[in-house]
Amino acid sequence: MKCTACGSSSLVIGTIMGGDGTSPGFYPSDTPSLKRIFGIGNKAIQAYGCVHCGNLQFTVQFSARDLERYQQFEGEQPDVLERINSNPKKLDG
Repeated sequence: MKCTACGSSSLVIGTIMGGDGTSPGFYPSDTPSLKRIFGIGNKAIQAYGCVHCGNLQFTVQFSARDLERYQQFEGEQPDVLERINSNPKKLDG
């Protein structure tokens, strides 16, 4: 991994902590409010500090299930007419 600001590979891995000792989490936007309130469904955040320029960057640790779910719709989706015309069905008659 390289620093997004300066391109250096001198990164130190760490965690970020709140004032009360808790570690914040990442919640996908489709996580229900009730789950967020009780801290269910959050993803761990990994922090990287650049020794060269002091930049701090983050990554999110997704599970295999999350990757399968969110990458299902990756990329540009065909429009409705393209979907219909790509698999024409013969009419019975």
